[in-house]
Amino acid sequence: MVREELVETDLDRLQGRWVQRSFEEDGEADRPDTHGAQGAVMKVSGCTFHVALPEGATLLEGSFRLDEARYPKCIDWMDAIGDDAGQTIPAIYELDGDFFRFAAADPNMERPEGFAGGQGITIRSFSRA
Repeated sequence: MVREELVETDLDRLQGRWVQRSFEEDGEADRPDTHGAQGAVMKVSGCTFHVALPEGATLLEGSFRLDEARYPKCIDWMDAIGDDAGQTIPAIYELDGDFFRFAAADPNMERPEGFAGGQGITIRSFSRA
């Protein structure tokens, strides 16, 4: 009899509810943002996400694709609503226990290589809810 070992992937670890803790866009930290206000909750289910304000209003939703074999680890966001709906948003991510952050480029830009930020880059950090 062959014993199969279950290997938990980043996709497995990402499932559930996450609360946004910090936000940076175009090099400016915590500026007002209509897509991820402080305290916004992101729910991940399978390869889909839903972001809502604490009172429940939907900010964003869509799907994503992970590539944890690359370095840095990659995630492609595909928003279903909003200004970037239907476009692929190239990003990198870190997932460490109850901490998740990503750096995403504007859809027409190259994928970020690090978390330095700058023009056209959005960085969001979350903790598990």
